[in-house]
Amino acid sequence: MRTLVCNLARAVGEDIVVKGWVQSIRDQKKMQFVVVRDHTGCVQVVREKKGDDLSSRISSLTPESAVEITGRVIANDRVKLGQLEILVHQLSVVNPAPQQLPVSEDSGLDLRLDWRFLDLRRPRNNLVFQVQTSAEHAMRRYWTEHGFIELHSPKFMGSASESGAELFTVEYFGGKAYLAQSPQFYKQMAMAAGFDRVFEVGPVFRANPSFTSRHDTEFTSVDVEISWVESHENVMQFEERWIQYVLQSIKCKHGPAIAETFGVEVEVPSVPFPRVTMTEAYEILAKRGHVLSAETKGDLDPEGERLLCSHIKEQTGHDFVFVTDYPISVRPFYHMRHPDGVTTKSFDLLWKGLEVTTGAQREHRYDVLIQQAQEKGLTLDPIKYYLDCFRYGCPPHGGFGFGLTRMLMVLLGIKNVREVTFLYRGPTRLAP
Repeated sequence: MRTLVCNLARAVGEDIVVKGWVQSIRDQKKMQFVVVRDHTGCVQVVREKKGDDLSSRISSLTPESAVEITGRVIANDRVKLGQLEILVHQLSVVNPAPQQLPVSEDSGLDLRLDWRFLDLRRPRNNLVFQVQTSAEHAMRRYWTEHGFIELHSPKFMGSASESGAELFTVEYFGGKAYLAQSPQFYKQMAMAAGFDRVFEVGPVFRANPSFTSRHDTEFTSVDVEISWVESHENVMQFEERWIQYVLQSIKCKHGPAIAETFGVEVEVPSVPFPRVTMTEAYEILAKRGHVLSAETKGDLDPEGERLLCSHIKEQTGHDFVFVTDYPISVRPFYHMRHPDGVTTKSFDLLWKGLEVTTGAQREHRYDVLIQQAQEKGLTLDPIKYYLDCFRYGCPPHGGFGFGLTRMLMVLLGIKNVREVTFLYRGPTRLAP
């Protein structure tokens, strides 16, 4: 029976079987040392060199070969790896690796992405996805404890859910379909269906030709929708408590490992998070000498997001800030508008200079929704099934979309979304 490296401390003095990969070999004149790694850690394997078949097999080992080792667990205070080692009795090479590997941890990012399965073997990368798993588990635990239902919405759509400019078009039985940019329409259908509170964790697709460190063409979106809200403030209140809970869970489970591996302290934020309107955000940026381009009118550019977060950190000590009340011009037709007729009941959440959430109270009144769609120049017939949801007693509701990979970037202090995505997809990458 296999024993994981993380459980070896309980097996001192016992014979065990370890299965994993060769990380390094020191083949000395009298002794042989091999560091073996599984997904839970590394252990040193040792044997006196005897010139027999087993010694020859150890001498011929190559890094990253898959091996199965039988031996006795010995306590040894001089060993840095857990103060344990294994005195090997048997060693079987399950699958040898070539002497020369095509990639190393010092290779460029593109080459490491070409050989992603090898790159992911690094304990650092393994930890990224352990953290992701724990984050999703904590999210689901909080949702289920607060009465949410999980959705799995379709990824083929007959019309755009967001902006038509970023749609992927696919052939569909002689016609055309589109890959979903978000589950937005379906979350709102669930509100009309009386589900009250829903969430979804799933893939979304954006035909965005950007090559920045925070953009991709397929990513995992975390989506929430809540019925019977009084304003977007209710949605923000839910999200900040949810994030606080998730980060507390991650800190408890992975805090020391994250600090050791990434040099980052997991900070659990206090609630409420700071809030500034878009108008106030512009005033803050103007005082700091940042001039936004005409293309970003009504929104924030990346540098503006970083400067605003720096200001909030200086003033409040907080890493999060909600930016609220975006102008109608930069928000979709289904966002509810303030009585001023200029701004929307919407928000973005920034975390350490990066946008991680977009949310809003939705417009639930059929006639108002029709008017707003027409003002945005939309043709109503392609979204008829969506609009019908609001004709038969749809409650006031709101929600948000949260970027899972962006969360991992900020949480772990990693600068590129490609590093926290299992298999990245971008404008020029469809493999592996």
